[in-house]
Parts: sequence; structure tokens; C-alpha cells
Amino acid sequence: MELRALVVCPDQDSASLLMLVLSELGMAAEHAPSIARGLELVDSQRFDAIVLDYRADRSSQDFLERLRQSAKNRASALIAVVDSEFHARPVFGLGASFVLYRPLSPERTRISLRAARSLVRRERRRSPRLRVTSSARVAFPGAPEMSAVLRDLSDGGTSIQSSSPLPRACKVYFEFALPGQERIVRLSGEVAWQDAHGRTGIRFLDVPQASRRLIQTWLQQNSVQLASGLPAQPAPGWSSEAEPPATQPDSGPDPAPKSKDSTFADHAGNRRSEHRFACKLGAEVYSLGSCVPNRCTLSDISENGCYVEMPSPLARQSGVEILVRTAEMKLRIRGQVLATHPGFGMGVRFMFRDSSEREEVLRLLAVLSAGPALDQQPH
Repeated sequence: MELRALVVCPDQDSASLLMLVLSELGMAAEHAPSIARGLELVDSQRFDAIVLDYRADRSSQDFLERLRQSAKNRASALIAVVDSEFHARPVFGLGASFVLYRPLSPERTRISLRAARSLVRRERRRSPRLRVTSSARVAFPGAPEMSAVLRDLSDGGTSIQSSSPLPRACKVYFEFALPGQERIVRLSGEVAWQDAHGRTGIRFLDVPQASRRLIQTWLQQNSVQLASGLPAQPAPGWSSEAEPPATQPDSGPDPAPKSKDSTFADHAGNRRSEHRFACKLGAEVYSLGSCVPNRCTLSDISENGCYVEMPSPLARQSGVEILVRTAEMKLRIRGQVLATHPGFGMGVRFMFRDSSEREEVLRLLAVLSAGPALDQQPH
């Protein structure tokens, strides 16, 4: 299933760019040209991310208030588009995860929306999905009741096996009993994905409190499955709160980003297509295995590496850990020194241990892309 985004933006040029970038990132996007239309969609459909052209007026405030009260979308990632002179901190206080400044640039928009997509996927993984085998009765308008088998379950969705496909555009009603429980779970949902083998992913919509308690109790009682390391049922898509295994990046690790002389530039080779941000970020760098901090400044950063300004760089091929603190986040990432320039600094390639570390770097790039300055926390 594609992640779904709602773009609430009256400016057609900005909306077109946002829709294009979301499509490039594999997200299905719907455009609402007005706040009123946006509220209709927020009330009737569920979205993983919402992009709001924020104008600091009553209509924008009304939208945010309704969004926070929405049963379907109060947990959606919020990206705010604001004027270039607008101070972003109050918008973060209103629940925004990312901020884009007008006029929108294609590259910065891509960086921020890519980071937002990573954040959405990361949030999905926080809800466990457990294997289950249980019969269910499924009903939807215009068709007789049918039988299905539940294959996995989270508190936000399930996947089922059925002999006939379910409709994509209507509410589906379920009744099932979980193993070890006598009471019946009753709820409604919508189709999130389907495959050619009769499997369907369901995102829960309306779940009565009694049914939610039954699901949560069963998940808690059977969470030993996760603790023992047993994998969840694989699926071609994911339920409301789950995601398939992450794919590998399209290309291998980038050598270090650009630096101040041609020697380090040779290490970058033909990697110039990767977008890099010039910056002045105070940081601490540690040799792996050492607790002695070296004060430094990051002057150039990309998704896969950075340039560290420090008078006495570490030796080439050294393993390092870099710590960056900002007003919005704290980032700790490991890397390897690829080039050194005594008196100037060193180029570092990031060495990600898991996808969440790459996502944190993407989020830092999104913050950098939002504006020319980045508030820093004192060390």
C-alpha cells in the first residue's frame, strides 16, 4: 500500500510541486485547494501525512484544531508551509514535524518530504504485528457475508486471506474471536493493500472500546512472540501500523562529501548529484572506543557523509562517532574518516547501523533545508 498524503494548499504552483514530489516518493497524494475542502477530507479519510499551507489566520487555526480532534488523522505527520520571515518554533509547538518556507524549492522540498516519509514509516514500526490464525466473518454493502482467515494482527490493522477480493472504496465490517478469547471482536476497516494470492491488508477505522480492549489484551498476552525473535507474517504491504522490511538504498554508501581541496574531492568521484548543505554546526567527535570529545564544526553535510572542521583531524580509516545537538533534535552517528587535511579538517563517511540512523540524518537535513539558520543547544 502506498502511503497517503493530503496537500491543503490554495496556491496552484506550490501544490503542483508538492504533489509531484510526493508522487516521486511513492506517496499517493490528494489536493485540497481550500481549508474547507481539507476539513471534509480529514473528517472522511485517513492520511499518513498532511501538508498545510499555514497562513497564521483563523482558518489555519481551525484546521489544526479539527485535525487534533480527528479520530482518523490526529496522529498524522504534519508538514507546514510558512512564509520565509515566519518564525517556525510556534508551528512546531502546534504539532508540525517539518516546516517548508515559501517560495518552495524543488530540492529542499524533496529533502523535507523524504524525511517526513521516513518518519511516518518509523512510527508505523512502533506498533507490533503478531501472527494469528483465526476465522472471521466479513461483510460489506451489496454483497453476501463471506468468510476469511486472519493472518496477523496489530492494534491498527490486520491481514486476511479470503477466496474473493474485497472492494477498495467502501467500509468493510468484521467479526472474529481471537485465540483464547470467547468474546467477539466487532469493528470496521478499509482495504490497505491486496495481492494476487487472496491476501488483503486491512486498516482499522471504527473500533468500539470493548473490541479495542480485547485486541490489546491479546497482543499483550502474546507479545512473547516478539521477545523470542519470531518474525511476523510477511506481507507485500502493511496494515495500519506495520511496514514490510526496508529495502536497501538504491546505491551504495557515498564516499565522503566535498571538502576544501581537490584531494578530498577525488574521493567523492562522480557523487556530485547528491544534494549537500553548507552549514556551521557545532559538534563533538569521538574516536570509537574513546570518551574524550573533540570540539569541531560540521561545514558540509549530505545524507551519506559530512566534512568536519578541526585543527588536528584523526587518522584516515579511523572509526568516529559524531554528536550534534540542535533545538529540535540530538543526533549521534558513526562514521569512518576518508580524507584528512591537517590544520583544516577531515571528510567522514557515515556508517549506518540501521535504517533509523539514516532517517535521523534525513531529519537533520530537513531542518537545515527549512532555513538558513539552525538553533543549537549549548554543549
